[in-house]
Amino acid sequence: MKTVVKIASAAILTLGLASGALAVEYTKGVVKKVDAKAKKVTLIHEELKNLDMPAMTMVFRIKDDTLLAKLKQGANVEFVADRVEGKLTVVELK
Repeated sequence: MKTVVKIASAAILTLGLASGALAVEYTKGVVKKVDAKAKKVTLIHEELKNLDMPAMTMVFRIKDDTLLAKLKQGANVEFVADRVEGKLTVVELK
């Protein structure tokens, strides 16, 4: 019985991780401005489906310094944005 429970638990965990990995959708954008001191970036972006927002230009916070270092004014980027502590934040970057 323990083996069945372990196998079932592993299967559920694997399916959950696989569906979560597929749920991440990158959005294309262009870096308009980088404010390194404030850890913010202004992006001209396509529709943000996960946030139900149309294409526009807006300011995002940056999750961490490694992402900030990858951003250069005028660069084309693909990113994932989400609400972190109520603030729109870039959480992943290609």
